[in-house]
Amino acid sequence: MQYTDAQLNQIYDRTSGKCHICGKKLSFSNYGLSGRKGAWHVEHSNPKAKGGTYHLNNLFAACVSCNQEKGIYTSKTARSWHNRKRAPLSRKKRKKAKTENAIIAGGIGAIIGGVVAGPPGAIIGGGIGAKLGHNVDPDEK
Repeated sequence: MQYTDAQLNQIYDRTSGKCHICGKKLSFSNYGLSGRKGAWHVEHSNPKAKGGTYHLNNLFAACVSCNQEKGIYTSKTARSWHNRKRAPLSRKKRKKAKTENAIIAGGIGAIIGGVVAGPPGAIIGGGIGAKLGHNVDPDEK
């Protein structure tokens, strides 16, 4: 099936440009170009052979090797081969998760810093906690 640029963008952005099976970074410009670094295909989460459709909620970006290896297996099965339980987050959801992580870790850091060193410790602990929380990869939770 031919996909429009808008559809390819939507499929690619759905996982922040990562393979939904192994998590490897993909190159948008290498769509369909096997043999190139970051090459990818549009992959059917529910395989066409098992009734999967071309509806966008069934389509994900996958590196060429994962797409070929998956075959007629479910995404859940294929992800388990790579010790993954879900697809990488979209850019929008990733940004939201990183913000939430920063707020929570900043609060914890502020409490610990405040107990250990009073108000200055709370400020320093909050800043350090927020930075550490923001740096946590939400896909690794």
